[in-house]
Amino acid sequence: MLITVEQAAEKIQAGKILLIAGDEQLLSQLPKGKWIAGTIPYFMTKEAGGLASHTHVFVNEMKDFVENIKIISYKEKQLARITSDAPDNGFSFIIIPANSSAHFTYAQNAPNFKNIFFKPILGWIAGIHLSQLGDVIPKVFNGETGEDFDQDAIVMHISLRQDKMAMIYILNLFEQGNGDDITFDKEGFQVEDCYINGKQQNFVEYLLKNSIDTKLPLVADYYGTEINVAIQQIDEQKPIVNLYAPVFKNITYKIAAPISDYVSEFYQQFPKYSVNPILSCNCILNYLYGELENQHTDPIVGPMTFGEIAYQLLNQTLVYLEIETLS
Repeated sequence: MLITVEQAAEKIQAGKILLIAGDEQLLSQLPKGKWIAGTIPYFMTKEAGGLASHTHVFVNEMKDFVENIKIISYKEKQLARITSDAPDNGFSFIIIPANSSAHFTYAQNAPNFKNIFFKPILGWIAGIHLSQLGDVIPKVFNGETGEDFDQDAIVMHISLRQDKMAMIYILNLFEQGNGDDITFDKEGFQVEDCYINGKQQNFVEYLLKNSIDTKLPLVADYYGTEINVAIQQIDEQKPIVNLYAPVFKNITYKIAAPISDYVSEFYQQFPKYSVNPILSCNCILNYLYGELENQHTDPIVGPMTFGEIAYQLLNQTLVYLEIETLS
């Protein structure tokens, strides 16, 4: 729910377990307690749909399915410990500041962390209002200690009751288009050369020559799961392409097929059965390119972020969590 700072403070003082998103000036006013947070002012809400707010924070309150929690901040070199610190039955919620050392390290190395795909890990990349780019640094907050960080990740490890189970779901509206196969011989957030159907070519030259719509991400098929890498910027002078997530070697990418109407496509692909998301986040690029201001994506509500995490870093993707009762 989207609430005032005063309402959030009341919940914290009442001992509620909270995951919070909002403007830095608002988060810094909150009292110590059982919460973590990241900066972002963009949200999808039930009442007003998509909006940007500098006056309210978005709060997810953990209910009676929680047995206990553990809040830990992780420096860049400590990130691989997340899986060993994660509960045997539960999930770990992670928030990482955009463009931090933790962001780049997690993005490039998380797929190789021990047991990364056997422990439910989800979360998002903290950001800022787009008008503040270059002037304001994204941050995360440890509500237990009152500390904030611009280079470290913050994680709330949440243990569930034995009759409950956490399930992460990924909804990606994009799929591979019918165009060229694109591969890379180097990993990272910046790309100079690529291989188009096996033939080496400068990636900037390829995108410009073929008039590629850079609102469309690169899409890789990971054994039936389609993973996006969003294009951030073309630098014609260097010439390199800056990405919002790293590409990996020996993976075949294609430019995504176009989407004509984001909201219609969302409801077409969203599961037809009843869902009850406990947590969710969506990508700021979907918000912008899909023109989601004042639009609704119920029952998915939550922050619109600078990247989504479902085990590994994702782009232009919607992630949500359900808590299921074991029979």
